Amino acid sequence: MSPIYTPGKVVLAKVSQSLDVDAQAYVNAVEVADGQRIEDPVRFAINNFVIGCKADGIWTAIKASCILAGARTLTGALVPLVKQPADSAPARFGTEGGWNYNRKTGLQANGTDNYINSGRNNNADPQNNNHNAAYINTVPTSGATIMGAGVVTTGATSLLTGATRNRNTTAQNYSSITTGGFVGASRALSTAYANRANGTTLSVTQASETPANGNMLIFARNGLGTDIPLGPTLYANPRLAFYSIGESLDLQKLDARVTDLINAFGVAIP
Repeated sequence: MSPIYTPGKVVLAKVSQSLDVDAQAYVNAVEVADGQRIEDPVRFAINNFVIGCKADGIWTAIKASCILAGARTLTGALVPLVKQPADSAPARFGTEGGWNYNRKTGLQANGTDNYINSGRNNNADPQNNNHNAAYINTVPTSGATIMGAGVVTTGATSLLTGATRNRNTTAQNYSSITTGGFVGASRALSTAYANRANGTTLSVTQASETPANGNMLIFARNGLGTDIPLGPTLYANPRLAFYSIGESLDLQKLDARVTDLINAFGVAIP
């Protein structure tokens, strides 16, 4: 809303701006879930993110994603930014009172039994064409899991605050994230994958394996091995503002777009 000054009073006028068709569809769905309109600056931040990803050539690689901030309600925050028809909708589980949602900074789980089922199987994308990414606003005080499927099994995929896997068994360590930020892994080769954290992308030489069969979980990992029962395990309580799953993409470009989006929310939301 923008102020228009007239003698003796201030009138709020609605700002009009045409949104990208995908941004508009997402905003519409969030507003239905929230039961009220999102502020124009928040709408424009989402629109800038979508058109920016399209300009960078990374939009179509995003197959399942939630912006876990911006919306007025937790229900609105779980509206998928992107969802494939064959995938189920993202859904939260565990103690209902364990969730802590903040429009500016994102969603925090309790680290005990809360998790989100992304609705997308770890094997939905090709073995050598995959990415997983998230934006951490608060590092976990319990556990280190951001998202994952498969634990010390063939084709495990996981993001931790200090390591990643991408369709392989051995975790690749990096300097632990102590202040939050973007973290991701992207594989476009059978012999190596990219690992990004703390603003730096590293190339990890590690052969891919057949992806573990099970949905990617957020705030926990889907235990798929003979050593760990099927289902959520290794819960953690980071505060996340975004996650993305899909085909391989440029992590640096996604980092820049997501970081701009979350910073814009911080300015736009009262």
